[in-house]
Amino acid sequence: MSLAHLVPAAVALVLSAAPAMAQEAPRWSFAIHGGAGVIERESLTAEQDAAYRAALKQALDAGSAVLASGGAALDAVQAAIQVMEDDPLFNAGRGAVFTAAGRNELDAAVMNGTDLTAGAVAGLTTTRHPIAAARAVMERSPHVMLIGQGADSFAASVGLEQVDPSFFFTERRWQGLERALRQQNLPIPERPAGAPGPQAANDLPAPPLNERKFGTVGAVALDAQGRLAAGTSTGGMTAKRWGRVGDVPVIGAGTYASNRDGCAVSATGDGEYYIRASVARDICSRIHAGASGQIAGQAEVDDALSLGGSGGVIVMDLQGQPAFAMTTSGMYRGAVSSSEPARVAIYGDEVLRP
Repeated sequence: MSLAHLVPAAVALVLSAAPAMAQEAPRWSFAIHGGAGVIERESLTAEQDAAYRAALKQALDAGSAVLASGGAALDAVQAAIQVMEDDPLFNAGRGAVFTAAGRNELDAAVMNGTDLTAGAVAGLTTTRHPIAAARAVMERSPHVMLIGQGADSFAASVGLEQVDPSFFFTERRWQGLERALRQQNLPIPERPAGAPGPQAANDLPAPPLNERKFGTVGAVALDAQGRLAAGTSTGGMTAKRWGRVGDVPVIGAGTYASNRDGCAVSATGDGEYYIRASVARDICSRIHAGASGQIAGQAEVDDALSLGGSGGVIVMDLQGQPAFAMTTSGMYRGAVSSSEPARVAIYGDEVLRP
């Protein structure tokens, strides 16, 4: 599958958003994504477009507030992702897609670039903020990854907020599940206990993009002390079965950060291919070998996704330069730094703008 035709647009996007060559590198820098997919201008209403931009801006504000006050990169990453986990627009936390059994099963990961510490969780059903659980695994357990009921139990044991599974329910995602199951000739489960009736839905109607696969959220940061960090959170794929886990909690596939290599990466897309190609880790290896974040990111997603599927990545380097690479027609994304205001974009050929 040739994806070369998408490279110029992606390169132009980052170059047009980059500071002038003579400008001093920012003291801190921050970037986020809210998922990649077939996102085209005619696919979103003006209301939906505005809602996504406002949501991205809110997440950027949360991360930049931490960094502007001298906070750590990892704190900024967690702050922004928690905002997106609580926003039903995104396939993470409260807006997560459903499994074929009618459950929300949540995955997340974080990584510190300075010492390569990392934490990940998979299959959470009651922890409000999976990204906080991933960080707790990293900082408060001897492990890197916990899964399922044990991961929720651990999160509760360290004081993280627990909620009824119906907290994550949104009508938009439930309707997406019903469509997917009908297409696969699979039975539709009963609505989850505690879920509101269809008439009570108040979230935006789903835009006509393939939300079975996309919508993961993530963030990458460089703080004023030169520390890199990355984090990613997702509800996975609509109608997933058998306890499927994608790339997000697999360190080196969907999430990676390394000051030694000079990069932090968060990915979104078809996780099976990201796992097989160890996308996030390989992007950092390319940067360590001398490639820019943009060239490394685009080359890696092109290589990995030539195996099948599509998606994108965000990358942060040690100079505070964010990069956005994708093989899709759009990716919800944004960036902010100590030298530039918050800018967001949705479509593949769009320049980041305030």
